[in-house]
Amino acid sequence: MKKALGITNPNGAIIELIDVMIRREEHIILRNVDLSLRPGEFLYLIGKVGSGKSSLLKTLYCDIPFMHGSGFVLGYILQSIKTKDIPSLRRKMGIVFQDFQLLIDRNVYENLLFVLKSTGGKNRKEMDHRVREVLSEVDMVHKGYKMPHQLSGGEQQRIVIARALLNKPDLILADEPTGNLDPDTSDDLMKLLHKISRDGTAIIMATHNYNLIKKFPGRTIRCEDAHVTEPVQEEIDFDQLIDL
Repeated sequence: MKKALGITNPNGAIIELIDVMIRREEHIILRNVDLSLRPGEFLYLIGKVGSGKSSLLKTLYCDIPFMHGSGFVLGYILQSIKTKDIPSLRRKMGIVFQDFQLLIDRNVYENLLFVLKSTGGKNRKEMDHRVREVLSEVDMVHKGYKMPHQLSGGEQQRIVIARALLNKPDLILADEPTGNLDPDTSDDLMKLLHKISRDGTAIIMATHNYNLIKKFPGRTIRCEDAHVTEPVQEEIDFDQLIDL
């Protein structure tokens, strides 16, 4: 693969990791990671606490420095990406956190407008249209005036997903997005995420909620013993994994 920006992976993948090692200082978190993801795919990332799920996601958006191996993400070569190009990579993806990370001093509309401004938006009319567009996509179009503390956990997470969609990303990385939600709200959120995936945005979702994977099946990879494996769906013992 060429060390250049804006290149296309020859096999059509938007993510291609080959023999990647992820580590912090001297501690190896994951080794020999091979992973490929195509446009519109929905991928679950499972594993025990501390198994490397979040670290893998952070490597994809360059929050953890890339180590050994080769990595291609959304047109960027991770082993040669320059610091000045990392914001451009991140603008091509959306990130959904478990703890929402909404700005508590401004309402929903202003939260989303702030993101557009901080990523280069200039035209107020276009930004206003985009905010209303993403709020409509997550069925929150009438909640723009609300402050974050006035929303339920499920509503806040929908706003976080709207925030992730603002720049029309090719990829959404969701780190335990249902971790603070009740079962019914989690089901509604999963329906929304799978719809977004069907519409063409690839999603990688780290989760401990294996009941959700049973309800909403998808391709699944596991972090375990410092390695990433892709078990056959039928071979995953979800009953044994629940509550780990």
